[in-house]
Amino acid sequence: MSRRHAAIDVTFSICVREPYTDEEGNRHHRFGVAVTTRLPAVGTLCPFASEHGAVATQSLVNVELGRKGIDYLADGLAVEDALEALLNADEGRAQRQLHGVDADGTFVFSGDECRDWYGHTAGENYTVAGNLLTGSDVIDATAAAYESEAFGEGPLAARLIDALAAGHEEGGDKRTDLPIQSAALLVETTEDVEDEPTSPDSIDLRVDATETPIDDLRDTYELTLQGWTDAAVKYEGENEE
Repeated sequence: MSRRHAAIDVTFSICVREPYTDEEGNRHHRFGVAVTTRLPAVGTLCPFASEHGAVATQSLVNVELGRKGIDYLADGLAVEDALEALLNADEGRAQRQLHGVDADGTFVFSGDECRDWYGHTAGENYTVAGNLLTGSDVIDATAAAYESEAFGEGPLAARLIDALAAGHEEGGDKRTDLPIQSAALLVETTEDVEDEPTSPDSIDLRVDATETPIDDLRDTYELTLQGWTDAAVKYEGENEE
């Protein structure tokens, strides 16, 4: 099956931007996207992020909407212009959900042929969308969980997992006859992290096949941080010799 138009329905996701100031007083943005669904390997299909923004393509997935969306943001297009242009050229627009953020704006769209329950919401710095959900409470809970921790002390990656967990606990994907699930998250930053390759502000994690996607994504995230710390301690100073 072509990954360009994958004949599967991806369920719900959140895209976020967070402006912040580094230790030297320079302004930056973090961009993050997280998603979960009752199908395997959602991380290969839905979430896209770069130092220019974050995009999620779902419902009847067209992967090119995510890939080209990120490319258009890198070319300098505003997120609303980039994603609307892609949808206007997509014959399957009515079956798509597409949403995202850049440094200045947000965009969210749900086609009128998405499968119930479907819908979306947007805040000042985030978008949430979902389909095949148990109800609108899933979207509301995801958004509320993010808002309650927005710009919090913890890394954005951890707070994105918390937001997914809230939606999942509210009912999430209604297809309970599909036990094999997946989840993924991406975070990128405009800050140069080449000298800190283990920063949670630049992270790409996936849980491709599991019956407990949110718990496993959280475990994967925590083990990743622990693994980075262990390696740094073990090899501290070796690259300086």
